[in-house]
Amino acid sequence: MIGRFDWAGVIEFLPDLTKGLYYTLLISVVGLLIGFALGALFGIGRVAKNKIFYMISTVYVEVIRGTPVLVQAIWIFFALPLIIGKNLDSITAGIIVIAVNSGAYIAEIVRGAVQSIDKGQMEAGRSLGLNHQQTMLHIIWPQAFKRMIPPLGNQFIISIKDTSLLSVILVPELIFQGRLIAANHFNAVEIYTTVALFYLVITFSLSMILRFFERRLET
Repeated sequence: MIGRFDWAGVIEFLPDLTKGLYYTLLISVVGLLIGFALGALFGIGRVAKNKIFYMISTVYVEVIRGTPVLVQAIWIFFALPLIIGKNLDSITAGIIVIAVNSGAYIAEIVRGAVQSIDKGQMEAGRSLGLNHQQTMLHIIWPQAFKRMIPPLGNQFIISIKDTSLLSVILVPELIFQGRLIAANHFNAVEIYTTVALFYLVITFSLSMILRFFERRLET
């Protein structure tokens, strides 16, 4: 016991919190992988010359960025099943939420990175006899990817923390498990502090990994 903290009581509920941590990481990893694919696709669309592809990408990005992630979670879990005629379990809905939400922000990261490359790079590629696609692949994208790393890292951390909002659709992640324990055993201080420490360890570890990759790319 330290002050009003009963850490022995926390140890008793570590299996439940670990279960919540598992679902938090599962939804984060799968959702971000799908989100990265969506972001790359629609990021390309945001700089594409094809007007239809550009418009679809722009609508997707603006709609998702213009609505809160909590609203998106509620809509996907409660409204989308009425449209498609099939219920979604909370885990699947949570993954879709993180994927769709992160994809829109990653698309803007991709667009910004590509557009930040000096236009002379494209002209240099064409002067070497490369077509537009070859220039993008071999000259523009390698430079753009390096510039994407810091903002992508920030987005990954934000998306991991966004999973805490998924308790509203009954996803059994960290916050959901913590609320159940605290409500039943009246130990909110200890449980919520432990939950916060779990998130801190996850995000700090991710930050260290991303810094390692940044240093490797610099060398």
